[in-house]
Amino acid sequence: MRKTIRKYTTQDVSDDLLNDLLSQAARTQTMGNLQLYSVVVTRSQEMKQQLAPAHFNQPMVTQAPVVLTFCADYHRTTAWALQRQGHPGYDNLLSFQNAATDALLFCQRFCDLAEARGLGLCFLGTTIYQPRTLIRLLALPPLVMPVATITLGWPDEDPSPTDRLPLTAYRHDETYRPVTPATIDRDYTAKEQLPENQEFVRINGTETLAQIFTDIRYTANDCRAMSAELLAALRQQGFWQE
Repeated sequence: MRKTIRKYTTQDVSDDLLNDLLSQAARTQTMGNLQLYSVVVTRSQEMKQQLAPAHFNQPMVTQAPVVLTFCADYHRTTAWALQRQGHPGYDNLLSFQNAATDALLFCQRFCDLAEARGLGLCFLGTTIYQPRTLIRLLALPPLVMPVATITLGWPDEDPSPTDRLPLTAYRHDETYRPVTPATIDRDYTAKEQLPENQEFVRINGTETLAQIFTDIRYTANDCRAMSAELLAALRQQGFWQE
């Protein structure tokens, strides 16, 4: 059972191993066999320190031996097409969606392969919260957009697996089944009754676990502000035309 690893030993992750994993991950699915992704490998402590604020200074960003930023990349494909007398038109939202899907598939395949080799990793959802900071620091050209970040290293902890919703919460046969009060109770009660989640509610001073996510962690105001930042980054990188 996979576990998120946030603490790493000082043992290096060799470039040979990293290259092998990235090369194998490139066998994942890709739209039109275009491989619409790139990955920026960060090893220097100086660069990790610069990247950390964009990830809310989560300690694993500076403590992990390697930080990988996976990018949706139509820059390379566009340049290739232009050099070969093509007529690319990928400065639009559809192209970003296609490239982002490619990059995330590549990222997930890399994660599976890395964990199979004994490495530990943590997926950082913060990548799209302040994308223009990452674009500047990583010198990303137009039509390249950061979509995922992984901290990578050899595990220095063995945490318990986090809870997951039951299959009934997310499997739908033939058509989507509307959520009802009864299905909410069926699928969320066990999660809410876990001692660690009840303690989470207590220390946050809320009445329910849901309130922690809606009123503290992912508020409407924060989501709207980060959405505006994401849209500004898409405009800057050429993926959004008015």
